[in-house]
Amino acid sequence: MARRFAFLLLAAVFLPSPGLATGEVPFLAGDGVPVDAAGNPHHATFSICAIDPATAEAGVAVTTRVPFVGRAVPWVRAGVGAVATQAWTVVEYGPRGLDLLASGIEPAAALEQLLATDAGRERRQLGLIDMQGRTAAHTGRGTGAWSGSRSGKNYTVQANIMVGAEVVEAVAAQFESTDGSGMPLAERLILALEAGQAKGGDRRWGNLQSAAIRIADPRDPGRGGDHVSLAIDVGEHADPVAEMKRIYRTTGRRLGYRSFSELRGDDVVELKRLLHALGYWRPAVAEFPAAPKLGADRALLTTDPKRFEEQVDAWRAVANDYEERFGVYDREAVEAVDAFRQATGLAHEGNPRGLVDERLVEELRRRWLAREHR
Repeated sequence: MARRFAFLLLAAVFLPSPGLATGEVPFLAGDGVPVDAAGNPHHATFSICAIDPATAEAGVAVTTRVPFVGRAVPWVRAGVGAVATQAWTVVEYGPRGLDLLASGIEPAAALEQLLATDAGRERRQLGLIDMQGRTAAHTGRGTGAWSGSRSGKNYTVQANIMVGAEVVEAVAAQFESTDGSGMPLAERLILALEAGQAKGGDRRWGNLQSAAIRIADPRDPGRGGDHVSLAIDVGEHADPVAEMKRIYRTTGRRLGYRSFSELRGDDVVELKRLLHALGYWRPAVAEFPAAPKLGADRALLTTDPKRFEEQVDAWRAVANDYEERFGVYDREAVEAVDAFRQATGLAHEGNPRGLVDERLVEELRRRWLAREHR
């Protein structure tokens, strides 16, 4: 029974994928990626390679329903261009393609050199772009339907095992819509992937998913002089493109990564009151002023409603003035918070200015209570 169960499990895991040669059985590598007998990973996927002539950046963004796509598909080099190598992926085509582009060979000729002696070329899919915006793409006849590519001004999109051509069309249309906008290339690429994902993307629903992006920028030394200014890998996630966008916007502090508004209110008043009591906010002020109380005569609600409204309006004016002076988290309060953090061992490298977190609130209240009960 155990042997029969194991056989059924293997049969379920290793069902042949589109594009496999007859009789060829894929295997799952330790990271969950299907590989063939030669160790070539299978990244049926969609990607976009592009450049930004205004910044001299080159980039690739990619997503697939296989884990860890960033380990194999996207390749960039500053001042050279970008390559995506996918389907039954020959990883070496990434750096080799960039080497050919660096030598001055245009993408179409570089593509032919890469595939010239490849007996499995009909299972490959590649996209290349150089810094002049010239592109080339190859989709072998052995890749899974739907598969194909589309090239345009400064980009090439390639996809296989898609729900349909609408995925590539959506990626291309979104990328074209941001041309000349001044939006960073990375964000344009991520939004383009998002548009393709919204159309259904990779049709292998239920599989593990991943996404990755690489940007090369000659103005940025990157790490160790590689000039890779951005490298995000979402190795596995239920919505990898959305997660990649969140990581990009959060780490880059891009608009949209958080919600914010002017900080004001009763909690700010309480913060200033406690800081004042401990001598960190306006210590020269003898007593922290109390909030104004509503002094309207409620009996006027029935006897003279107009007079009641006048009293309420007068209170609102005083209350608004009080909040402006004591309920707004202003520079003075930020400086008082930073002084308190410094004095109490809560100041750490990398903290944003005026950080009011749980640790600060607990320490502030603890010291205030200790002072009050002396």
